[in-house]
Amino acid sequence: MSGPTVVVTDSTACLTPERAAAAGIVVVPLQLVVGTETYTEGTPDAQAALMNALRRRLPATTSRPSPEQFAACYRTLAEQGAGGIVSVHLSEQLSATGEAARLAAKSASVPVEVVDSHSLGMGLGYAALSAAELAASGAGPLLCADLASKRATMTTILFYVDTLEYLRRGGRIGKAEAFVGSALAVKPLLHLVDGQVAPLEKVRTSARALARIEQVAVERAGDGPVDVAVHHLHSLPRAELLAEQLRGRLAGLGELAISEVGAVIGAHAGPGVLGVVISPRVN
Repeated sequence: MSGPTVVVTDSTACLTPERAAAAGIVVVPLQLVVGTETYTEGTPDAQAALMNALRRRLPATTSRPSPEQFAACYRTLAEQGAGGIVSVHLSEQLSATGEAARLAAKSASVPVEVVDSHSLGMGLGYAALSAAELAASGAGPLLCADLASKRATMTTILFYVDTLEYLRRGGRIGKAEAFVGSALAVKPLLHLVDGQVAPLEKVRTSARALARIEQVAVERAGDGPVDVAVHHLHSLPRAELLAEQLRGRLAGLGELAISEVGAVIGAHAGPGVLGVVISPRVN
């Protein structure tokens, strides 16, 4: 009899170590690079290094896990008895992480299904959690991968940034390039479309931007069962306020989580980013 299906994801999923462990999810970290120093995402050192770089306006870049890291992860899981693996990762439009996972999957000793979530943050996290819940019931990797893909596809990610400079500098600006050159007073609202950063609309003030994110989140959530995550970078009061406003307006609200994004998303979004993930629950 083959062993259980195990879910693997990456550190941009914004799952705490405790939550990932409780769900049986294995997290492969990305790296933050500041100058000549490399830091592992998900560690206090990485987050501190990012905030220091942002304060001092030092260049900060990121690096995917290598195929060898994924191969080692898959090998260990197979040795521990996994019968199959579902590897769910951030959008391949934003990172080559999924590509590295696919390369490693070719030589794995057990079946590995790699899923491009076309998402990130808890948009990725909820997809991995759904896959892990199904895996715990005894489902195989194909069914778990299909469920992860379905939930990720149904998920909406909205976010506000104080400036587009960090997205532009890191090459992740996508279709939001259309906003570059706008008047400095204009605040960009963005979303993910097919895994790419795209413009949603422009507003005049940050207060108006946050009000619009709230309104659009309510519209996208509808009345069905939905989990919501509010992400931020060093902006906890704003995140808490937005979360509280959403709590009173979403009829089918399940989980409402507040979390700070990790060093990788933070490096590309910049200080002041505030995002909302609206993830309908699926069967």
